[in-house]
Amino acid sequence: QVQLVESGGGLVQAGGSLRLSCAASGRTFSSYVLGWFRHAPGKEREFVAHIRAIAWSGGSTYYADSVKGRFTISRDNAKNTVYLQMNSLKPEDTAVYYCAAGPSGGRYWSDGSYDYWGQGTQVTVSS
Repeated sequence: QVQLVESGGGLVQAGGSLRLSCAASGRTFSSYVLGWFRHAPGKEREFVAHIRAIAWSGGSTYYADSVKGRFTISRDNAKNTVYLQMNSLKPEDTAVYYCAAGPSGGRYWSDGSYDYWGQGTQVTVSS
């Protein structure tokens, strides 16, 4: 069982930055693949970023086209934490952001690939 708790959301002006954190419980954190998704009002939940386990893929990362070059996902296995650094934020990035953990990253863009989810943290970008 893995429990995930996000933090770091808030209100920021367009062009600004935020760093989201997701702290995980559990002794097998390092073996999990991790993802960030977001859910904006009136839209479906969408994939944002993914990072694989360092041991078997060197921590490969993948991003949605909409955030590529602006967002960076990273993990610190010693702290059982995954991060999402968000730069050059735009109003369309406004959403509730969720972190997720799963055993494998075959379909990393699909929320069905993740077994555990956090409660979400609100990010609001003003224009």
